[in-house]
Amino acid sequence: MARSLSQRLLVAGSVAAAGSLLLTGCGSSKIGGNSGAAPNASQSVNAEGADSALVAMVPAALKSKGTVVIATDSTYAPSEFKDASGNIVGMDVDLGNAIMKKLGLKATWQSADFSSILVGITAKKYDLSLSSFTDTKAREKQVDMVQYYNAGEAIATLAGNPQKLSGNAADLCGIKVSVQTGTTEADEIKNVINPACKKAGKPEIPNNGDQFNAQTDATSALIAKRDQAMMADSPVIDYAVKQSNGQLIKIGQNYNTAPYGIALPKGDGQLAQAVQGAIKDIIADGTYGQILAKWGVESGALSADKVQINAAAS
Repeated sequence: MARSLSQRLLVAGSVAAAGSLLLTGCGSSKIGGNSGAAPNASQSVNAEGADSALVAMVPAALKSKGTVVIATDSTYAPSEFKDASGNIVGMDVDLGNAIMKKLGLKATWQSADFSSILVGITAKKYDLSLSSFTDTKAREKQVDMVQYYNAGEAIATLAGNPQKLSGNAADLCGIKVSVQTGTTEADEIKNVINPACKKAGKPEIPNNGDQFNAQTDATSALIAKRDQAMMADSPVIDYAVKQSNGQLIKIGQNYNTAPYGIALPKGDGQLAQAVQGAIKDIIADGTYGQILAKWGVESGALSADKVQINAAAS
């Protein structure tokens, strides 16, 4: 997905687009090393599905509270979005609920603007976040990241490809591109694509992209032909194309593939290791694969040995 470099690496909910389209839908120190020091999967699982070894690692304050507040940008289907009844659903929601069950906790999901989530964790407004954050070194300076899924970036345009785009980000010079604010794609336009366009003597992407707080609005802008292309995480692009009833197409291949990370308060190593262990548990018992299959995103699955803490490559 990659969502943001400077903040967090993010098509969700109901989208009223042209033609009334409904869309449901980016630190420094290592903790326990890249390979992780979490317990092996399912050492002792009680009737409620909690792993006793992992429950013992949960900080006392969270354990006594019994619930965790998980922030998510609910405009980013299929990862996190609101269904017709207004409930927050998606791949990340299902994974988060399964992870918390292993820790003996219940999850309370709270919608938040993507660009505000990491600040909210630092300010203790939220306990953690699953929201398609690409794990980056910049983010690891602010929060701890436990990797759980691989996503790339991708590009969509209108059916028929009227601009004759190739699908290469480098070919977007002068093209009006919709993008969600605070995402890796928004950073890429500003810091990589536009400088390259300028160096080549080509027009830049106007305004560093047509930026929206909600991914659903970015998608609507392309469908309404106010923009000519859209950049987002690969699962989001794939889902938007499927939901567009032929109005959008994906061009080119996924690129810049990188892990998503669960964002946790910085320096709480025991909680990070507990979450890491819970992810390995649900991989081992098959829950992880079932959830990814439910949302059609199996291609980004991580093996247990790749579930690492603060292991961003860039």
